[in-house]
Amino acid sequence: MSQYSKKTQASPEIQEEALKMAKATQRPRQTKEQTKLIAQGIQKGIELYKKQQKERSRELNKKLKKVSGRLSKLNEPEIEKAAIEPEFIYRQHWLPWLLLGVSWVGFVVFVLSGN
Repeated sequence: MSQYSKKTQASPEIQEEALKMAKATQRPRQTKEQTKLIAQGIQKGIELYKKQQKERSRELNKKLKKVSGRLSKLNEPEIEKAAIEPEFIYRQHWLPWLLLGVSWVGFVVFVLSGN
């Protein structure tokens, strides 16, 4: 007989959380046995969710390692050249300059008409 059993016991925190959820959704004439069965179902659901999250995490780690391996194969001078020389093109819109000119013309007309 092996030292490890295939069926692992859930942590007390999970059992307690599942029992709280089962009691929160308890019906008026529900027996304790029924509540216990519901808590076990919730517990299994939590365990399954955690197992799926671990699998997803492992898959993500594998993909990240694969991508980082590809990046390390690239030549570093090419990466540095692309990072050092970004190309910025600044274009100003003509509307603010037009409004500034119109306001100055209006100011000059106001000052000359007042004298």
